[in-house]
Amino acid sequence: MSGHSFSRAENLRASAYRAADLLKSCAYWSVLVEDRSQLSVSLRRGAAAAPERETLKAALITLGTKDNVSYASTTDLTEEGLRRAITSAKKRAEQLASYRLMDTASWPRSHSKGQWQSPQGENMSLQERFDYMRVLDAALMIDERIKDRHIVLASMERQRFLLHCAGAEQTQETRLCLPFMEVTASDGHEVQSRSYGPYVQGAVNTETMNALAFTSETAALLAGEALELLSAPDCPTGVMDILLSPAQMTLQIHESIGHPLELDRILGDERNYAGWSFVQLSDFGKLQYGSPLLNVLFDPGEKTELAGYAYDDEGTPALPTYLIKEGILQRPLGGARSSARVDMEAVACARVCDPLRQPIDRMANINLEPGQSSFQGMVSQIEKGIWMDVNRSWSIDQRRDKFQFGCEWGRLIENGAVGGWVKNPNYRGRTLNFWNSLAAVGNRETYRVSGTPYCGKGEPNQAITVGHASPICWFRNIEIFGGDA
Repeated sequence: MSGHSFSRAENLRASAYRAADLLKSCAYWSVLVEDRSQLSVSLRRGAAAAPERETLKAALITLGTKDNVSYASTTDLTEEGLRRAITSAKKRAEQLASYRLMDTASWPRSHSKGQWQSPQGENMSLQERFDYMRVLDAALMIDERIKDRHIVLASMERQRFLLHCAGAEQTQETRLCLPFMEVTASDGHEVQSRSYGPYVQGAVNTETMNALAFTSETAALLAGEALELLSAPDCPTGVMDILLSPAQMTLQIHESIGHPLELDRILGDERNYAGWSFVQLSDFGKLQYGSPLLNVLFDPGEKTELAGYAYDDEGTPALPTYLIKEGILQRPLGGARSSARVDMEAVACARVCDPLRQPIDRMANINLEPGQSSFQGMVSQIEKGIWMDVNRSWSIDQRRDKFQFGCEWGRLIENGAVGGWVKNPNYRGRTLNFWNSLAAVGNRETYRVSGTPYCGKGEPNQAITVGHASPICWFRNIEIFGGDA
């Protein structure tokens, strides 16, 4: 830990203990404090936008009184600011005691102590970021039909300290590297785009950019593919096989496994805002969610993936947990509070976007484990199908059942060989039918890490980082259609 990081950590610790002194009379309490800074720089068609900077220092106070628990947040970490937040939380707990879902004694009590740190390194300076993006921008501009170019280099540094009345003391330091580029081509009649956003934990520097292939070579490749799609035929329509690359699998896992398995959603907490789920409590341990090839792991312990951590924001230790094993649904994504409501074992997934919001059940790193099949081995068995990658549109119903997704590009697969490009590829299905059509799972060589920093949930909305990793996967007999269908 650098000297600056150590100083920030000590300041957070001091603020948490200042709040703890004011909370001694409460039967139950915890304090989560955060110090966060973000920097985002971008180029649009070669023109630099003003850098966007954001900083936050805040505390989330959780306390129990009158056999009820409530929250309050504050950006004033002085004794007086913390006192006002505590007074507000006490008043709210007392006013809402008759509406509580569970007694104070049932709330999670964390005893764990420890530290966690994501991969470190020095971030590029402001000038270095713009210089790097200009090289990428030049590589994107390979043809006069390239009409739009957009490049972003964003970083985030965050330190959190959790103090709990049951004894937990937890320090976690996270760095995020959030690069993105997109190129759009047009011939006056057709418009096609290609994008690349390899989000990971770590610093924004040349070493990370090279490891992520966020380079001029990739920029030129994206531009060439956008141009190729201009003259490509429309994706054919019909029931056929589909091969999904890891970037599209990220969206498929996220929308049709991650969100439906969030326990608070299953219990009805999200219905007025983002819908609920077709999954029922009685399904766990027996529902055939997918084919026997489907193994999905909750694993926030993976440091390079976007949502790595050692403890969730209620202090529960993060351990690898199978959500789906050999196709059978095993566990929901339920933090300690939600799990206590239904007498289930908790998963460390109670998370906040920042201390100005209360923890809710969220995805973290949700990964589909590799199988045994090579890419060529899967292709060789497909008589007619489409290989698709990189999501560009999505729609899924309020119960996370019926969905329709579109991708940036497709390639024909005919008689065991990859053929030409097709544009505007889309597919639709129903969650259980789709996952039970899983015919093969790619091996470790096809496995890639991805994710999103913008997963929204909650009311008010919380945008949060989520990691997903997956190999290439083959699904049989899927309804596929082109842009005009």
